[in-house]
Amino acid sequence: MSPHPSPPSSLASPTALVALLKRRALTLGSAHTYDYALQFLLPVVLVRCLSAEDFGHYRLLWLTIMTVAGVASLSLPQSLYFFLPRSEPPVRRLYVHQTLLYMLAVGLLGGWAVSTWNPLQPATIESLNRFGLLLPALVAFWVSGSLLDILPTIEERVTWQSAATIALATLRTLGLAAAAWLTNDLDVLLWLLLGLLFFKLLLLVRYIARGHGLGGSWLSAASFTGQFRHAAPFGLSSALFALRAQADQWVVASLFAVHNFATFSIATVLWPLVNRFRQSVNHAFLPSMSRLHAADDMAGMLDLNSRANVLVGRMVYPLLAFTFVFAEDMVNLVYTARYGEAAPVMRVYAFSVIALVVELGSITLLLKEGIYALRVNLLALALSVALSWLGATRYGLPGAAAGSVLVLYMDRLFILRRIALRTGIPFGQLQDWRTLGMLIAFSTVSGMLAWSAAGHFFADSGPVLRMLAGGSVLAGAYAGLYGLFGSTGRGGLLAAICQKE
Repeated sequence: MSPHPSPPSSLASPTALVALLKRRALTLGSAHTYDYALQFLLPVVLVRCLSAEDFGHYRLLWLTIMTVAGVASLSLPQSLYFFLPRSEPPVRRLYVHQTLLYMLAVGLLGGWAVSTWNPLQPATIESLNRFGLLLPALVAFWVSGSLLDILPTIEERVTWQSAATIALATLRTLGLAAAAWLTNDLDVLLWLLLGLLFFKLLLLVRYIARGHGLGGSWLSAASFTGQFRHAAPFGLSSALFALRAQADQWVVASLFAVHNFATFSIATVLWPLVNRFRQSVNHAFLPSMSRLHAADDMAGMLDLNSRANVLVGRMVYPLLAFTFVFAEDMVNLVYTARYGEAAPVMRVYAFSVIALVVELGSITLLLKEGIYALRVNLLALALSVALSWLGATRYGLPGAAAGSVLVLYMDRLFILRRIALRTGIPFGQLQDWRTLGMLIAFSTVSGMLAWSAAGHFFADSGPVLRMLAGGSVLAGAYAGLYGLFGSTGRGGLLAAICQKE
């Protein structure tokens, strides 16, 4: 394993630094997009090899795993973004060791929480008890091994992280698809998944052993207490945010049959897509943002965050437009017409993605605004559950999704106002609102053109041909609009031509 790369020099020009971070972000983004694409395509096999009830149980099991993972970590791995860039090697090793110990411990605790050994096991997941010890084991290994998804990026080993992401995603997808195709047995899939997660945990231990060593101190009460106190407010806030993001799914799982939940969960594929892009970009930018914050350069820190969000919007907004226009075709092609009710829910979620592009968690982490974010997320969780429950009982599956969408916009507004107050930078300058609005407009116009072309020329064609033709129109229109108005800074090529004249 090669030595850790040197961090970008604080003396480097802002342009050179941003260019380096963009390369890293695109490298991570490519790997995460590949991972997401495989996760998106795996159900092509699963819905055709598993019964609707088994597929519903498979989706419910993953919801349970991701809920526990979102709550258990308390952002302790993410706190390494704060501690590692400003620590010497022996101290870095200690932080990594105690973070690994913590993740192993909460993984075991999370496994117990979802097992039949817990007398307070939620009634919603009682149907998963048929899998016996598989459910708690999957939770424990997933939580414990998740440190591998972030530690190499924190240490700015982007190439290693990308390679590991691609390799593990390929192994998981091909293995599960083959098992489903050959056996049509959900239990076989879950045992195979457990083996893959165990392998990932071994890989994490090997990475730490080669990068930091397994010797030396593994735990310091003072160090861990400081790390935990720093991370806990953000971890609780992040846990509440994760619960908010999943609240409507739990509402649907509580009110509807398991096959209806499977349909609803299919529509949530947009959120993981955006999170893949956001994580890739912001994880690449965050170490440099941390150094700027340590140097008390608030404007520079916020500028990097704004640039990161624009980069995400540039990639996500046209994909969002494509999803909105071709929701029915996507669902019918990938999941079959049996899950066609997911399309309107997917369109509701599309509106949340517009706001989700504006990532603010990294700023609140660096500004130590965890307590405020915690209060906002607590209020938002309560509102999200109430609105989703009300929407589900009155308007069905789309109504359940609407609650979390409305609350997300409230959350962004509150956090942005808090950041403006703390930094003294006006609300209008916290993000490049003009460019984000322009990207939304480009994507909207391109989507309308794609919808018109597909409806006029390919109305009687199959979903594959409609999506290919419409996607080509959308991509061409978006590229043309971006090249004409947005590719050369503010105003784009048109402004540059006018300025020359």
